[in-house]
Amino acid sequence: MILLHNTLMAFGTAEFDTVLKSDIEQLKAEHLPLQQGLTVGNYALDNKIQAMILHVSDDDEFIHAKIGIFYTSIIGGCSCADDPTPVDENNEYCDVMCDINKKTAAATIRLLKTQGSSD
Repeated sequence: MILLHNTLMAFGTAEFDTVLKSDIEQLKAEHLPLQQGLTVGNYALDNKIQAMILHVSDDDEFIHAKIGIFYTSIIGGCSCADDPTPVDENNEYCDVMCDINKKTAAATIRLLKTQGSSD
């Protein structure tokens, strides 16, 4: 479960976008739908995640934040000792929707679209 207490506490303040961005960037790839958002590589890395807050709205129960995620991936090879293919990092991007419960700070993050999708 993802809990974004700092983000919830900052809601309604001038620091909200900065706090949400920081909280998202600290998450590991396993908590974000990065693997599903791949367009170039076949394995998402979590060492260079950068978030961009695109839109924020709310209702009685949730804060809804559309977020652009920049990250990197690799194309995994056979990992043979004599494999001449270098392991290069690829730039990736996807849009996600983060819904934060206003009472518990529990967040769900789902993939919206990828750079190469036809949505």
